[in-house]
Amino acid sequence: MVGLSPQPRRPSHGVARHMQQFGYRVVPVRPMVQEVLGEKAYSSLTELPFPVDIVNVFRAAEHIPQLVEECIQIECPVIWIQQGIIHEQAARRANQAGLIVVMDRCIYRDYLELMI
Repeated sequence: MVGLSPQPRRPSHGVARHMQQFGYRVVPVRPMVQEVLGEKAYSSLTELPFPVDIVNVFRAAEHIPQLVEECIQIECPVIWIQQGIIHEQAARRANQAGLIVVMDRCIYRDYLELMI
């Protein structure tokens, strides 16, 4: 999860905690943080030493183009851009590169609606 906050009151923290409770491994990608929710943090997607299934983004829209490029570089098949974050041009670039793009949706809310 790009932008996962170590602060429990932040939405990214709550979403990550719930997704962990559902059995998902949530790896924080956030500079200047050592660990969040028991998982080692990484400064960027390109530093991850393992493949990921979904990159979930909690960053402002201006960061989305660079994150799309990193997703392409690490060959992640899905980028999920959280509710309230929209960058159409970056989404088109991701689609053209073969990524599945979910944008302006909350992964936690969708999980609750679809899976529970």
